[in-house]
Amino acid sequence: MSSILSKLKLHRNHDHRKLETSERHQHVEQRRDAASSLDASTNRATETKVSSDTVASSLNPSEQLWNTAYDQLKQREPNLVDAYETVLSQALSGKNLGHQPLQRKSSIEPTDISKRRCQMNKLIQTGLARTEKEAKVKQSVGKVMQKILSVKEVVSSAVQAMPQAALAWTGVCFALQIFINPATESKTNRDGLDHVIERMKWYDELSRPLLKYNTGDDRSFAGMHCQLERRVVHLYQELLSYLIKSVCSYYRNRIVGFLRDSVKLDGWDGSLKDIQEAEKAFHSDSSAYNTQKNTANIEVLAQIAMSTEDNDCLRHLHVSDPRDDKKRIEQTKGGLLQDSYRWVLDNEDFQRWRTDDQSRLLWVTGDPGKGKTMLLCGIIDEIQGEGSSTEPLSYFFCQATDSRINTATAVLRGLIYLLIKQCPSLISHVRARYDQAGSGLFEDTNAWVALSDIFANMIQDPKLKNAYLVVDALDECVIELPKLLDLIVRSLSSSSHLKWIVSSRDWPDIEERLQGQNEKATLSLELNAKSVCEAVNNYVKHEVNHLTQMKRYDDSIKASVQEYLLLNANGTFLWVAMVCQNLASTPKWKTLATLKTYPRGLNPLYQRMMQLICDSEDSKLLKQVIALTAVLYRPIILGELTSLMYMPDGFADDPIWLKELIKKCGSFLTIRESTVYFVHQSANDFILKNASDEIFSSGAAKVHYDVWSKSMEEMSALKRDMYGLQEPSTSRAVVEIPEEDPLKRLRYSCVYFIDHLLAVEKCFEEVGSCDEEEVRKFFEKHFLHWLETLSLMGNIGDGIRAINKLLIQLQNMPRPSPLLALLEDMRRFALLNKDVIEAFPLQTYISALIFCPVGSVTRQLFKNEEPEWIILKPIVEEGWSSCLQTLEGHSNSVYSVAFSPDGQKIVSGSCDQTVRIWDTATGSLQQTLEGHSDSVVSVAFSPDGQKIVSGSCDQTVRIWDTATGSLQQTLEGHSNFVGSVAFSPDGQKIVSGSWDQTVRIWDTATGSLQQTLEGHSDSVVSVAISPDGQKIVSGSYDQTVRIWDTATGSLQQTLEGHSDSVVSVAFSPDGQKIVSGSWDQTVRIWDTATGSLQQTLEGHSNFVGSVAFSPDGQKIVSGSWNQTVRIWDTATGSLQQTLEGHSDAVVSVAFSPDGQKIVSGSCDQTVRIWDTATGSLQQTLEGHSYAVDSVAFSPDGQKIVSGSWDQTVRIWDTATGSLQQTLEGHPASAHSIAASSGSYPKTILINRRWVTINGRKALWLPYSRRSSCFDSLGNGLVIGSASGVVTIVKFDLNKFEQMQTSVPTHHLSATYPYIFNSRGFYFHGFLK
Repeated sequence: MSSILSKLKLHRNHDHRKLETSERHQHVEQRRDAASSLDASTNRATETKVSSDTVASSLNPSEQLWNTAYDQLKQREPNLVDAYETVLSQALSGKNLGHQPLQRKSSIEPTDISKRRCQMNKLIQTGLARTEKEAKVKQSVGKVMQKILSVKEVVSSAVQAMPQAALAWTGVCFALQIFINPATESKTNRDGLDHVIERMKWYDELSRPLLKYNTGDDRSFAGMHCQLERRVVHLYQELLSYLIKSVCSYYRNRIVGFLRDSVKLDGWDGSLKDIQEAEKAFHSDSSAYNTQKNTANIEVLAQIAMSTEDNDCLRHLHVSDPRDDKKRIEQTKGGLLQDSYRWVLDNEDFQRWRTDDQSRLLWVTGDPGKGKTMLLCGIIDEIQGEGSSTEPLSYFFCQATDSRINTATAVLRGLIYLLIKQCPSLISHVRARYDQAGSGLFEDTNAWVALSDIFANMIQDPKLKNAYLVVDALDECVIELPKLLDLIVRSLSSSSHLKWIVSSRDWPDIEERLQGQNEKATLSLELNAKSVCEAVNNYVKHEVNHLTQMKRYDDSIKASVQEYLLLNANGTFLWVAMVCQNLASTPKWKTLATLKTYPRGLNPLYQRMMQLICDSEDSKLLKQVIALTAVLYRPIILGELTSLMYMPDGFADDPIWLKELIKKCGSFLTIRESTVYFVHQSANDFILKNASDEIFSSGAAKVHYDVWSKSMEEMSALKRDMYGLQEPSTSRAVVEIPEEDPLKRLRYSCVYFIDHLLAVEKCFEEVGSCDEEEVRKFFEKHFLHWLETLSLMGNIGDGIRAINKLLIQLQNMPRPSPLLALLEDMRRFALLNKDVIEAFPLQTYISALIFCPVGSVTRQLFKNEEPEWIILKPIVEEGWSSCLQTLEGHSNSVYSVAFSPDGQKIVSGSCDQTVRIWDTATGSLQQTLEGHSDSVVSVAFSPDGQKIVSGSCDQTVRIWDTATGSLQQTLEGHSNFVGSVAFSPDGQKIVSGSWDQTVRIWDTATGSLQQTLEGHSDSVVSVAISPDGQKIVSGSYDQTVRIWDTATGSLQQTLEGHSDSVVSVAFSPDGQKIVSGSWDQTVRIWDTATGSLQQTLEGHSNFVGSVAFSPDGQKIVSGSWNQTVRIWDTATGSLQQTLEGHSDAVVSVAFSPDGQKIVSGSCDQTVRIWDTATGSLQQTLEGHSYAVDSVAFSPDGQKIVSGSWDQTVRIWDTATGSLQQTLEGHPASAHSIAASSGSYPKTILINRRWVTINGRKALWLPYSRRSSCFDSLGNGLVIGSASGVVTIVKFDLNKFEQMQTSVPTHHLSATYPYIFNSRGFYFHGFLK
């Protein structure tokens, strides 16, 4: 039987791989077609650009450089240029230059660039024609004639391509006379002309990258840009000077009358040297310019190189551009003053970090307001100024009061984002995960885990040679800071080409996490007080100068202000900034009196500012604004703030008035891009710790209650289709926020109203009971509208978590709440439909509703929201099914599942060659662990839950990091399938059993092989480690059980007695007994110490495939292919219960942690829960559409996880038997389906997960309803699914077509190859 199953498995793998190969070929062809299309577009764009350059206007920037050089040369050497223009004017008039002296007269246009260009073009043609004619007349031969003809060809084409350089080409054409009459000029002059002519095209091209970069209008490079422009103009002057001198030298006998002695027409070596020196100067400045400019403009290059999919990925990764945050911070603080940070460049600790390869982490510490952030801004600028594109610099600024940038996940997103901007190829590491998970990769609860893995892979990429990573304000990373610190430490261990700078207050927790790093240097601002004070003094002088200019201080006031600030600043930038900000709004005549009211130190200053607010006539409103900002869970935009405040009459929607109000709180609050922030984290800390009595006069709970109450009031405006999308299949990914956004005032409330409600409950005694009736009314009226809104905002996960929080709170109340049943039903609704609602907001009212159980409270409440165009709705369950969640994602059979020790995660191993980690609470896929090259048949968590081990048919054992999903070790050595793996109780060892007839013991930390246990004469298919870790038991197809010593690997006992393969073994909880299940239809109990057979348990009439001890060791459960589960007494071996009910083989059994329940998984597609004491069936868990081959209880016994050949993992509620999650991700395989080969005539079709009507996607199908075959007739559709469910549905086609669409509908003409139909499953009769 085992060989049959193995052949079946390999056959299925082969077919699956053939399908994957076909799909990959198709994908490659599509990408190739897209690339061809892109190349064609690029070529057309290039042709357009060339054409555009050919007809460049008179304002062409390159031409301006040539004309600037010419005009400056004319000022520098007027006599020379006058003589030159005399020669050109004579030629321009059509007269022969002859041999007579020329009259001093210039007709060359002095100012109009366009006219001068026309003159030069005419002169070029004249000069070329005359030169060619003279060459032929004089019968120039050999190299001279070749030179003339080649130059003529070069000049002719160059003038067309570069008309802006006509000034220079004119000089070249007239200087060609020298080659016709070589005797007239020196060889040095001719060699110099050769050099210039050969490099003319290069000279003109110099300006192109300069001018191209100039369009970026990046002011930070303005100075260097101007310097480089001057270098180009200077070089052009030298070139023109050389050419003009050459022409004048040739015609010197005709212009000698007006050439002065100051014009030297010899010294050609020196003139050529001047050109070469100008070239070197340009090269030097250009190199420095391009180094920085290429780094700054790498984003442009990245956009060119990246595909549309890459840019989509980058857009979803983006949470905040750290470059924008840096600019905002600098602007908010009045600009970056170099004198405030340059001291650090000479600091010993910084220099060691900068130059020593062994010093790779610099921790900058200091108290609030000491200038840590601006210091890091300066360091960033310095590194950027010295660096290159091969040494990317990525940075991030944390801010506790801004939820976008105050989490470890946000930090990682920002760092990865900037790295990719500078090294676009790194996006491949993100795409590997993004292509599977979409934007949810960066947003769900598992984002940190996924991003950590991505980051770990990126820093190992050989293309990332060196990198600098900077994180400011670690102490303001309020969510998962320990994870961020651990990641920093791990990255230093795994990559030698990273250098980190981090800053924070001197917190012991941070120091403890970082102190183990020998490569760490600490730069304490307190220990460098002298340098910091000097920097602050420079800042004081700068700010006082600014105040003096703005307020028109006289010398006396200026001196007094500066003296007071210098005496009281105490090395604190923030103190100076706050005082200067207040002085800026103080009348000049009050300056000195007001100045003396500002005490020394931050907290005393805050206290003074708070007193001013309390004394203000607007005190009540000012306190309300500050209190609101202090309790909110993220910075709030002005529109949201007005919705949460109690505004004076007539000012409810007046943003100008609100800005003025916030301005009066300027010592605490600021507005940036219409968003309200605390000016500094220390300001927020002061409010909460030192001013709570003034700000929260009725307690913080009252403010939370007011926010909740106002939120409920605002959310009463929620309704169906908030954005007027109308098209049922509109994807959230294509939805654009309307200019007049109806959600503008609601965004904060929709996400956080429950959090504020729960904050009230925590302060229950202060406020009293919250209004449960109001909460109930809101959910009963607006629950679906709320879900749609959350979908539009991308916050569905936040909504589900909020419901869970509220449920937990209500369950812990001393009295039963009427909300419990309602919220539990709505949680089930949200969990079941999370994927479709998240992706397609309007399917909330369509697919989510009509496939919801008819007895669901949610469906009954919103029955009127069901679509009118579905006139016959599918038959669904009366109540919620027994399955809590179905976890879809595997693309082949799931062979092994397990809970983590804390019950928060599930691991699954599959025939699709992957291991997957799932979140138990939400059912979301956290990690897909790829690396095995064949089926994964056994998985297990380490005792601490930090590692996962997997055994595979690829003959390897692999160890994975649970948090990051990264592969830690590949254990190679087995020469056949690895069928069973387990951790030792201390997690330090791993044992594996293989079809190569051996058991192997591995070291978990190093992956090294410690022992190879040989002795079996056939495949080892089951292994276990004793509770004390000292023994290993193995079961084999050789019909024996063997006991091994873990330390030495020696064989201690060979337990013989079975007459067929032993496929399941286990130790008793005390380790004194071993149980074995065999294909000989028996269960046997053995003594561990002696190896003696204690009991033979007979009764099964077919293979025994799974055995287990109860937690107290007093019972044994066995599952058999005879469709029964049996419970045995360990001591006596007597049969206590025979559990009948399954209709096919039972392949997996387990006890609950308390031993009171047994779970069994069967090939009959069901999971069953039994009562251990009575043997009665408690639950039959139906939902799988194929054999269930692995089951397990969660550590708390409240959940069951099952893995099946239907490619899913499902989570069940032990108490109710309800399905909590179906975990899905990969497309499932199709059975009995044929793809149509041409156009399809029917109106209603199946397109993957959708029912389509006339090419428009109408109804999304949940997992259990997806088609393995279907048929349609008229307005009816019948679908057969692999789960055994038949779905019949009818549509009112007219009503569906009457729906107006707000987005284009995409018809199916291009997707017919994916439309499935089967004549093997024909339901024509149902549809008549």
